[in-house]
Amino acid sequence: MAAPGLVLAAPASGSGKTVTVLALLRHFSRSGVAVESRKVGPDYIDPLFHAAASGRPCLNLDPWAMRPGTLARLAEADAELLVVEGVMGLFDGAADGSGSTADLAAQAGWPVVLVVDAKSQAQSIAALVHGFGSFRRDVTVSGVILNRVGSARHEALLRTALEPLGVPVLGALPRLEALELPDRHLGLVPAGEHVGLDAFLDRAADAVARHVDTAALRRLARPAAFPAEAGGAPLAPPGQRIAVARDDAFVFAYPHLLASWTKQGAELVPFSPLADETPDAGADAVFLPGGYPELHAGHLAAAGRFLDGIRAAAERGAVVYGECGGYMVLGRVLEDGDGVRHAMAGLLPLETSFAKRRLHLGYREAVAPLATPFGPAGTVLRGHEFHYASITAEEADPPLFRVRDARGDDLGGMGARRGTVMGSFLHVVDARE
Repeated sequence: MAAPGLVLAAPASGSGKTVTVLALLRHFSRSGVAVESRKVGPDYIDPLFHAAASGRPCLNLDPWAMRPGTLARLAEADAELLVVEGVMGLFDGAADGSGSTADLAAQAGWPVVLVVDAKSQAQSIAALVHGFGSFRRDVTVSGVILNRVGSARHEALLRTALEPLGVPVLGALPRLEALELPDRHLGLVPAGEHVGLDAFLDRAADAVARHVDTAALRRLARPAAFPAEAGGAPLAPPGQRIAVARDDAFVFAYPHLLASWTKQGAELVPFSPLADETPDAGADAVFLPGGYPELHAGHLAAAGRFLDGIRAAAERGAVVYGECGGYMVLGRVLEDGDGVRHAMAGLLPLETSFAKRRLHLGYREAVAPLATPFGPAGTVLRGHEFHYASITAEEADPPLFRVRDARGDDLGGMGARRGTVMGSFLHVVDARE
């Protein structure tokens, strides 16, 4: 269904668009509006907050990593309103210049509402909004929400400066320390670990109700109009009964992939490694997604039933696949941030360290020289890498993937495989056309 949608974007990261989106989602949900959301780009954390705010799942829309048909499918929503949160600044994208929030807005035909951090600005805000509104003819900035406004006088100065542009000012949110969210090394602290999240969301919704014309904002929304292009089939599930690790150590799994596997007839059976649960004995595949195993390494090393369970799955020939954090757990040793070495499953010839931290970040295009859970040999996948762990030891096995970055530069091999056990630091999003 083509629900009317709009994009909330910003000139830069840190402008407050995530909290503004959460506030709007909670406000509309409390008001009885069937509202859903989407998040642009490669992000696991913000969608969990979206879902907490709206009561509905949030999916990612990634114009670099996803095929047009995938974007069109995932933009469908059985809702009265679809709120799409942008990534970084409106025109920021991959290293090759593509994949920005603006690209997605142009493809879908959605209007853009710009969330602008007005702190330390007065009349200069007009130049900023004019520049963003006129930079691309295929992107329409239909409104502005002013954020971190200092006073009524400050708001009046900003509104007067913006008036000649003809871009509606939909609201002005004051500076509120109570509307700040804690973060850690991979972004915001996940929603499931946020104490008092509901109270926070209600405070944010109250602020939006007082300071934003939410009715005017909703009237801007338009149904998506993606080009009618064939997008290809979704990625096949790795098995018919898939045991999926889900807890605070394995929190990074893309909902669109899990939902797609279910739609294709696979049965997903969640289990918690931190609770020392074993993967379902009848599963023909085990999926260990990314997350924060480095923060729970001692707990995981002591989870004997869990570790024995994934070893048993590998011995009986089940596909065992680990992504990023899951890949680290399939290795022999995980060194935590304090330099303590913890024995892991030992199914792949790999040792990793969080003590020797180095940021690995960016989009990746991967070619599989042999068959993987995602397709036959030669399948080209798109996804991203985002972690601080370092590989401290690995054997020279043939890699799982050959990888290039968004510019097309060759990054060499990534990942490992031993029989039906496979993994890498790649977070898979979609296949390439």
